[in-house]
Amino acid sequence: MLTLPVLLISVDMTVLNFAVPHISRDLGAGSVELLWIVDIYSFVLAALLVSMGALGDRIGRRKLLMFGAAGFGVASLITAFAPSAGVMIAARALLGVAGATLMPSTLSLIRSMFPDGRQRQTAIAVWASALSAGSALGPLLGGALLEFFWWGSLFLINVPITVLVIVFAPILVRESKAAQLGKLDPVSVLLLAAAMFPVVYGIKSFAEHGLDPLAAALFLVGAASGFAFVRRQLKLDEPLLDIGLFSIRPFTIAVMLNLITLFAMIAALFFLTQYLQIVLGLNPFVAGLSLLPGLLLAVLASFLAVPVSRWLRTTGTLVVGVGLMVVGFVMFTVLPDGRQVTFAAIAFSFVCFGMGLAQTLTNDAVVSSAPEERAGAASAVSETGYELGAALGVAVLGSVLLASYQSGMPDAPGEAARSVAGAAELAGSLPGGAGEALLQQAFSAFVSGIHVTSAVAAVILVAAAVTTAVVLRKSRVPEAEAGS
Repeated sequence: MLTLPVLLISVDMTVLNFAVPHISRDLGAGSVELLWIVDIYSFVLAALLVSMGALGDRIGRRKLLMFGAAGFGVASLITAFAPSAGVMIAARALLGVAGATLMPSTLSLIRSMFPDGRQRQTAIAVWASALSAGSALGPLLGGALLEFFWWGSLFLINVPITVLVIVFAPILVRESKAAQLGKLDPVSVLLLAAAMFPVVYGIKSFAEHGLDPLAAALFLVGAASGFAFVRRQLKLDEPLLDIGLFSIRPFTIAVMLNLITLFAMIAALFFLTQYLQIVLGLNPFVAGLSLLPGLLLAVLASFLAVPVSRWLRTTGTLVVGVGLMVVGFVMFTVLPDGRQVTFAAIAFSFVCFGMGLAQTLTNDAVVSSAPEERAGAASAVSETGYELGAALGVAVLGSVLLASYQSGMPDAPGEAARSVAGAAELAGSLPGGAGEALLQQAFSAFVSGIHVTSAVAAVILVAAAVTTAVVLRKSRVPEAEAGS
């Protein structure tokens, strides 16, 4: 039951990858509107997760889960039948609000339902498999639905799942809340939102346009709000976020790895969906089907993580998981220009398997290292890492891809210089030889961009693996190694 909301959230992070051209055509959405349609969901989620996790600690995590499921179902209906880009942006924002109530509720409920360390690790393996599966299932499901239905079907599939949660959660899930109820500080909630929104959007703006006045102003506002938030938490008797959690090394490393692994995974999906559809010419369903091996391996890795950690210990397993992701991205740095679906699928499988191996253990570290009364807020911090990773993966590495592509198209006309999709569309209107030459130039530039982007991702992942090995080796927290 607790895996269903996680599956919803993770699918919604990636399901739009194949639908953007259809939404643009049907709603007349421009490039800026499409940016908001894709990103507003993750932005709102990232900004509200900690606040919603703290709210669940106070009012009851199952109650918050049910409210969130109802809201997610309603927002999904609005999104599916949105008559304009503006309505869809607003509906996606509502999905983000509802989604922010679901994820911290599920992970903190697992903490209370499974006090035994071994049982909890198994439960979290199932939870993590749903997260990994949903992230990889999004493109496959999106491609399949777009092959036979309109883009609104991507959101209608959420509705029956939310109904199942609302009906069966009171029967199957025991209520859980903090033993000592405290007040939810509204000033802290506002300060956290004022820190998260500007910083995330500022990074997005910086990645696309450089350090312009808007990006600089957003960074300053976010930094000032974040500083004020931290100072307030340190003074409050009942803080919204216990800053002391970050003094626990396994907790801090777990949050960092959640952010970086999803950062890399979403970036891989971003360039793979374009490579498979535009460069290789696959239809959405076949393109999604080629990612299926990675999906299955992500689920398998989630269940293998616990037994492997008893052999390699937690630190070793985390390093191996991140290392396998590095292998996948190194393969992407030599992705051939030709029709290499199998090569791309194998590289993506390494990325997925490594992510699934790591994330079961990172989430167990989060829920086991935090005190019971702060389980919701601690879980929300971890999931904020996921959402920031999802938002920034496209923002940062997607911009690296774009810059590299554009450097390979210095004299290309109009839209062809801005995206490989624009080049493909323009080539269709040019006479035979000229159109074919433009396509070959664009495809070569895009694959070169994948090489550069993957190299950057591999370097970031190597740094994360080294940091994990060094910090956890020095840690004296026994449960970080025992996984209990």
